[in-house]
Amino acid sequence: MTEVLFYHLQRQPLEAVLPTLVEKSVERGWRVAIEVPGEERMTALDDHLWTYKDDGFLPHCTDREPDCAHEPVLLTTGSANLNNADIRFLVDGASVGDDAAGYQRIVLMFDGTDDVALSRAREEWRKVRAMGLEATYWQQDDNGRWSKKG
Repeated sequence: MTEVLFYHLQRQPLEAVLPTLVEKSVERGWRVAIEVPGEERMTALDDHLWTYKDDGFLPHCTDREPDCAHEPVLLTTGSANLNNADIRFLVDGASVGDDAAGYQRIVLMFDGTDDVALSRAREEWRKVRAMGLEATYWQQDDNGRWSKKG
């Protein structure tokens, strides 16, 4: 059964959290899709994943590239599972789709300082529960570690 994790970003921005979670997913042998709402955001995250740390990068491609189906990490603006991902990260308001059952895990990340993002995350929570999927809520502690709440 697909597990949907809601990550409430309060202490760090998406750009600090997402690369680490994607790296851990790849280490598990999972293929990864990262869904963003538009081209501008996809371009910004594409650049960021190549440069986010001094001693390395996260190999990936975007859905604009013809061989994207073969890549283990894909940035996309669409909902199709182009690279046969095991885990899908939804950022900046991307929504859980009807194809959620096709993933081992979906991670919905939302900005805890943005009232609109909080409202959307609550709507997504209700939607996921209505779909009969397991949903868990995660927050960072003061040390930056993620812990499941309630």
